[in-house]
Amino acid sequence: MRKTLIATALLGAIWCAPLYAEPLYGEQKHAESGDMAAAPLLAQIDETGFQGWLAPLMAKVNQLPEIQAQQAKVRQARLLVEAADRPVYNPELGVSYQNASEDTYTLEVSQTLDWGDKRGVAKRIAQLEAEILLADNRLARSQLYGDLLMALVEQAQQAKLLAFQGQQLESARQQLAIARQQLEAGALSRAELQLMQLDLASKAAELANAEQASLAADASVLSRFGELALPFAEFIGALDTAASGEVGPELPALAGAYQQVMMAKLASQQVAADTSADPSISLNAEREGEENKLGVGLSIPIQIRNNYREAKAAAGTQVAIAEQDYLARERSLTQAAKLFHLSLPRLQQRYRQWRELVLTSGAGVQDALTQQWRAGDISTGDYLQGQRQLASSYLAGVALESALYRSWLDWMAQSGQLEEYLQRQVSREGV
Repeated sequence: MRKTLIATALLGAIWCAPLYAEPLYGEQKHAESGDMAAAPLLAQIDETGFQGWLAPLMAKVNQLPEIQAQQAKVRQARLLVEAADRPVYNPELGVSYQNASEDTYTLEVSQTLDWGDKRGVAKRIAQLEAEILLADNRLARSQLYGDLLMALVEQAQQAKLLAFQGQQLESARQQLAIARQQLEAGALSRAELQLMQLDLASKAAELANAEQASLAADASVLSRFGELALPFAEFIGALDTAASGEVGPELPALAGAYQQVMMAKLASQQVAADTSADPSISLNAEREGEENKLGVGLSIPIQIRNNYREAKAAAGTQVAIAEQDYLARERSLTQAAKLFHLSLPRLQQRYRQWRELVLTSGAGVQDALTQQWRAGDISTGDYLQGQRQLASSYLAGVALESALYRSWLDWMAQSGQLEEYLQRQVSREGV
């Protein structure tokens, strides 16, 4: 009987606590009675999603120095591509004068030909380097967004815990006052009163710890944004494995490594172009005394002492190294993706189960545990144990929320998909 009363009161107390995130998958609305008074609020939060806060938050993030530096690197990469698509050799102009019995004046124009296609190879390499930089930039931005959003999530979670511990302390104070009255009436022993006093001290310590954790979360947000009042709302209902793409070369976290393989394949061509024997042609006009002369010249480097065979062979081995690096990164991301697709649904299932117990418990029994204690149906020890179970159950739900956010944000940031996903949410109608 006592355990049944405690369990019923615990579920009722959890339900009546006002500190909740939105439902995981749009739980059913209970609009008919006051027993489900909090359900409309939950549904409203779930329908809101990213509306009203994501676009302003992304605008603030885009003003951060880290983002500005990455955008400058992108502009630099584009300029380097344009610079690479320019002629390699400029023409040369030579003028000479020889003082003799008949003065000689010579004017010569020469041009080295890009016989090895240095310009074409340099342009392709610059394009690949720009693509690598863009891929790395997308990955870095996604990781930055993941870090920033997780900091905001932690701030919200710690704020909920702080409010909950504050409620716990206030409740413990009220119950201690009642216990003193019962002691005076002879309905409670002094030992039981001391248990209530110890419980109050424990609640005060837990509130102090929650305050420190909340301050640490605020400091984390402040260090990243320079302010605390940021547009943010919990989006636990949007967490889904469907938001993630498959592991492949198109994935931002792998795109850079894939382009490195393409770069390595161009390395042999680059060595061949850099070491090619580019010929030079020249046209010269000479005046010796009263005689005018016109000449045409051709010069070709002779690669006898060094044919660059070893350099070309070394460039060839770079392909195998780049391919193995890509395969290693792909394997690591594949394992991380499997872990994500395994862990997130399981966490969601546990979270749904936790919430179902809350939403089906009904209101009106929040005070049942206290009433049974006042009536003497349960001992003070059972009452305090029930309070601890209440706190443990609520903390377990908050921990599940944090685990869900962390699992989703870690993978979306690690794979480089987070920023693109957020941009799609912003571009949707009404966001």
